[in-house]
Amino acid sequence: MGRLWTLATHLHSLAGPVTTLLYPLYASVIAIESTTKVDDEQWLAYWILYSFLTLIEMLLQPILQWIPIWHDVKLVFVAWLVLPQFRGAAYLYEKFVREQIRKHGRGEGGGGENGASTSHHHHGKAPQNKFVRFIAPNKGEQEAY
Repeated sequence: MGRLWTLATHLHSLAGPVTTLLYPLYASVIAIESTTKVDDEQWLAYWILYSFLTLIEMLLQPILQWIPIWHDVKLVFVAWLVLPQFRGAAYLYEKFVREQIRKHGRGEGGGGENGASTSHHHHGKAPQNKFVRFIAPNKGEQEAY
């Protein structure tokens, strides 16, 4: 029983990094090399959500360390985000993140609700948060490397 328990413990400790990092890294490379955009959206959404989850986890670490099943819950949640049968990352991005981005001025339509521009600035451009402009410049503003 001792060896079986040791093996199960080691497999459990490997499941986290494999599920949260190794498989998503592999799938992201495959997605970049494919011609379809659907898998790109899934993996970009995953990395956005995983980054957000990691930041929240860092902030709440003093509380989460007292929840014994936290790592198991996180593993199941990340598996739902990652597994292609569920496409959880794309689902959460579509249902929650994209709505917030559009609501706060970085949507495709140019600003306010329903894509209508609500800007009082010059040249008809929608107002944008300076941080959002720095992180995600408009098309054509990226520098070539």
